[in-house]
Amino acid sequence: MSETESIPAAAQERAAELRRLVEHHARQYHVLDKPEIDDHEYDMLFRELVDLETEYPGLQTPDSPTQRVGGAPLESFTKVRHRRPMLSLNNAFSADEVRDFVRRAERALGSVHGYVCELKIDGLAMSVSYRDGAFERAATRGDGVQGEDVTANVRTIRSVPMALKQDHAPRGEVEVRGEVYLPKGVFAALNARLEDEGKPIYANPRNAAAGAVRQLDPRVTARRGLQTFMYQLDPPGRAASQEEVLSSLESMGLRVNPHRAFAESVDDVLAYLDHWQDKRHELDYETDGVVIKVSSLAEQAELGSISRSPRWAIAYKFPPEERETTVLDISVQVGRTGAVTPVAMLEPTVVAGSTVRRATLHNEDEVARKDVRIGDTVVLHKAGDVIPEVVRVVLEKRPKRSRAWQMPERCPACDSALVREPGEAVRRCVNPLCPAQRLERILHFASRGAMNIEGLGPAVIVQLIDHGYVTEAADLYHVTAEQLLTLEGFAQRSAEKLVQSIAARRRVPLSRLVNAIGIRHVGERTAELLAEHFGSLESLEAADEEKLRDVEGIGDVVAHDVAMWLQSDDGRAYLEHLHAAGVSAETSHRVEGPLSGQTWVITGTLDSMTRPEAEERIHALGGTAGSSVSRKTHAVVAGASPGSKLEKATRLGVRVIDEAAFLAELAELEPGRA
Repeated sequence: MSETESIPAAAQERAAELRRLVEHHARQYHVLDKPEIDDHEYDMLFRELVDLETEYPGLQTPDSPTQRVGGAPLESFTKVRHRRPMLSLNNAFSADEVRDFVRRAERALGSVHGYVCELKIDGLAMSVSYRDGAFERAATRGDGVQGEDVTANVRTIRSVPMALKQDHAPRGEVEVRGEVYLPKGVFAALNARLEDEGKPIYANPRNAAAGAVRQLDPRVTARRGLQTFMYQLDPPGRAASQEEVLSSLESMGLRVNPHRAFAESVDDVLAYLDHWQDKRHELDYETDGVVIKVSSLAEQAELGSISRSPRWAIAYKFPPEERETTVLDISVQVGRTGAVTPVAMLEPTVVAGSTVRRATLHNEDEVARKDVRIGDTVVLHKAGDVIPEVVRVVLEKRPKRSRAWQMPERCPACDSALVREPGEAVRRCVNPLCPAQRLERILHFASRGAMNIEGLGPAVIVQLIDHGYVTEAADLYHVTAEQLLTLEGFAQRSAEKLVQSIAARRRVPLSRLVNAIGIRHVGERTAELLAEHFGSLESLEAADEEKLRDVEGIGDVVAHDVAMWLQSDDGRAYLEHLHAAGVSAETSHRVEGPLSGQTWVITGTLDSMTRPEAEERIHALGGTAGSSVSRKTHAVVAGASPGSKLEKATRLGVRVIDEAAFLAELAELEPGRA
């Protein structure tokens, strides 16, 4: 009888199902950045498969998820082979499992000279290579053996030095490994902006960081506010322990997490875990556990690794902080674009260090999928320790006479009919005079990314509307100090200061004003593209849908929506009122030069300059630096490790030149450049 034949049929079937589930969810998480289950559920599936394969070794197949790391790299990036495999870590979920790890290490070595405990950052694993101290390449983990070349994007992360500190930079090639992550505050602001624009939000900071690193346009990555912590150096140089590795990384100018500790015993390790169990909520980044490593590099080498993970390290995962609470009501809120979002009003409960009273349910499909009802007991957690989220309903506690929730057919603010357009997940109020939209539009107009009116916050705007002083954005410029003195919180000096602050923002860069207007699908980047192309608000106002489609980077949907808004009676009235209030935009002068009318796209890494420097030289010659390739593209400059843009250019028959040819053309067109 073969080894497989002796295994119970139920175990074989369950192992096959677990392999399918783990592979599916690993791809959703690592490759597509669209997880369908939370980390804890995935860890439990993976652990069950490991336990089955341990009990029945014959179940372990070469392609089992337990035998490999991560997921396959995306096809839109060039693949890069790592110097050494980037292994993942086995997980521990209890103090007993941590003790077992320590016992195994000490039994294998006789004795261990200590452990290093480091917070496990919930980000994207990254490998960064330096040659003779100079930044050379960055790659994601990928499948552990080869990853995705994201050099151009990682260049934009400010905590990644382009050159290591000269006195400490090793000769030759070294590889630094660590995590790229998104701070909690940046994550919350990003999701708020996406939801306001009616776009899908990120489930957690890890997905947002992965999405930023994998942007095809490095300028998008640069605006996301990514951060890093580094923790591994290959080769380690003179370092003999993990503490010395971390110190070496710091001395080279790399960012290292200060929250780490040396532990002499398992009791010290467990004390560190207890310390961070609750204190982690005070950090500005998300951590889902602690990595425990044998400190001595010689002892690490002696312990070695198994197929997918080292024997000298383990990741302790904090239990997910979830709380049960009751749904008191499900209300809807109306955004500036008319998007109507269901919100669960909750019995107040403390989650991750703060009291939660409400949680967005995103859209009616999400409510139906989770089947959230008024009166339900629900499990609540915070995505990224920031955004309250209903995880699931506790069905056994559901009231007997509960009824499925239905999205209202009419707007709660103006009683207009709500419309759900084909292909959209949200319903919208299409009444331009809706008071709820009015508030959100004025809030957006004054916000930091738009007109940036200092001192004009939500509380003030709400009072201005309630008192009848403001009904649209243009009215802000007619507000007087005397009116402000009738509001709560204002004295003579603060009232005069706000009036001056509003007046100071009458004239702003064109891109800011276009963003402030609040046209659907137009955010900061799209506003920049429109400003760069049209140069003035008057030219933009005169543009029809066909002219808007000619803007590099503007698609058909955006062109249609912008044209419809500009040509509508409401849109024209809105702009006329702003003009009458003295609001204007600084003209974006398009440089005329030998590249006028030409769009150039850069892909890959240039040796002689950064991508922003290259794009600035294109702009100075009158050209446009595009972020995507189309038949209208004049030329594609292919540097080292070019991405999918090169393939698309070849397919479309677009002219492609290398860096040397690009420099030669620039030299001809820039005779006065030193």
